[in-house]
Amino acid sequence: MAGSSVSVDLSQAMTVTPVSAGDWLVVAPSILTILGGALCLMTRKNTEAQPKVGLIFLFLLVAANVGLLVRVLDHGVITMVMGNWLPPFGIAFTVDALGATLSLIASIVALCAGIYGSATVDKTGRRYGFYPFLLLLMTGVSGAFLTGDIFNLYVWFEVLLISSYGLLVLGNDRIQLDGSVKYGILNLIGTNLFLIATGLLYGMFGTLNMADIAIKVAAIENGSSGTLATIAALYLLAFAMKAAAFPVNFWLPASYHTPNVVVSAVFAGLLTKVGVYALIRVFVLLLPGARAYMAEMISLVAIATMITGAMGALAQSEVRRLLGYLVIAGIGSMLAGVAVGSTLAISGAIFYAVHSIIVMTALYMAAGVMGLMGGSYQLRELGGLYAASPAFAALFLVLGFAVSGLPPFSGFWPKIMLVDAAFGDGRNWLAAAILVSGFLTTLAMGRVWIYAFWRGGPEGIADGTATVRVATDSHLGSSALWLPLGVLTALVIFFGLQPEWMLQLASRGASGVIEPLGYLRSVFGGI
Repeated sequence: MAGSSVSVDLSQAMTVTPVSAGDWLVVAPSILTILGGALCLMTRKNTEAQPKVGLIFLFLLVAANVGLLVRVLDHGVITMVMGNWLPPFGIAFTVDALGATLSLIASIVALCAGIYGSATVDKTGRRYGFYPFLLLLMTGVSGAFLTGDIFNLYVWFEVLLISSYGLLVLGNDRIQLDGSVKYGILNLIGTNLFLIATGLLYGMFGTLNMADIAIKVAAIENGSSGTLATIAALYLLAFAMKAAAFPVNFWLPASYHTPNVVVSAVFAGLLTKVGVYALIRVFVLLLPGARAYMAEMISLVAIATMITGAMGALAQSEVRRLLGYLVIAGIGSMLAGVAVGSTLAISGAIFYAVHSIIVMTALYMAAGVMGLMGGSYQLRELGGLYAASPAFAALFLVLGFAVSGLPPFSGFWPKIMLVDAAFGDGRNWLAAAILVSGFLTTLAMGRVWIYAFWRGGPEGIADGTATVRVATDSHLGSSALWLPLGVLTALVIFFGLQPEWMLQLASRGASGVIEPLGYLRSVFGGI
């Protein structure tokens, strides 16, 4: 699609003055999270004050991201170059609609996780760094979404990896250590592949700035460079590991069920989506010719990821493991958008990423409530939760419909967009896989709801036993448990009933990476 069409306009981009080169909102998310993490670390022994400090900075992070998105929508792409050094020498933060949207949604989810954690993370977890690690994680996530430099994308991935590893091992249980080893090893391999590909890219073009690379790639892409194809393959493998795509996704179901459930919620919502974002940024903005060349391979990976994820969920009897496979199935749907590569397909992938961030975080939080109410995460040991709490049963049913892509909730619209885009591109098998994956997901979530909520009690136990357990659990009265779950569910309903705002954001984000003249103008316009 079109490296050549971009190259026609590149000379214009070199002469246009940017809207705002020194807008400090660009770096505010990174600064706030670093400062907040440092203050939380200083108060680590004060386990009562630490959540308050963390939540203040998470709220400020949301406010900064709201301001940043509004500014991007009003003025276009924003760039800040450190020291006013133009590429290829300067390090740039460049924020477009795609990055600003995902950064905002990620910060909302992080704030909800911080509130939820105040009720579910004990004093030991706070003392050993839940809030500092959470804020440091958001430093990496925000930096990845907002950077305009491919090497610094690698750096933010490293920040994200270090902080996520710290969250994963909180508690020091044997199962956590086992899961963290699997998580850490494969992610380190992916990170090294990312670094190797970036080194080859720098050796080829002499620059690390994404806009500068896009210009230089557009000039040679029709030449089908073998080196460029190798670089693209390395990036695909590296980001597939980060995103938990088939066949390098076995680390996710082996690790996401091991930590505190709020940590699992953050991981399910954010970590794999950063990998998908990197795929969109690199393969659509930087290497569109390589994306077109590898479209069939990406389609096969997407189909395998969707189907194996959904079938894996059907095979699980532990709720958190089941949800881990649903994370994988969702990644396949987003990869389908990358495979097609049209504006509609990329818009669908972006919308689906926003939906998945929200709904998967909410589902893991709901699983935490199920664990408190029923005393277990095993389906055979759960039952009677509908009688115990009809409102919670209805909430879980909404989330189950949403993750399955059923109307009228947030997952419906991106699924429709992706199916439409796949059929329009002649990829009927890809469209069929999206529909089959949604059907299998519906069966998996229906099975959870029937076992845990609809039947009267656990296997071999008289009806009503689960209700007695619920009545004796003191944690369930905490507003910190229900408020974030309610907010995220409300967003799922809102984006389903009123999708226009998100459709416009997704379309603008897709257009910005497919036809990146505004992105290039912002970087090269006479800083």
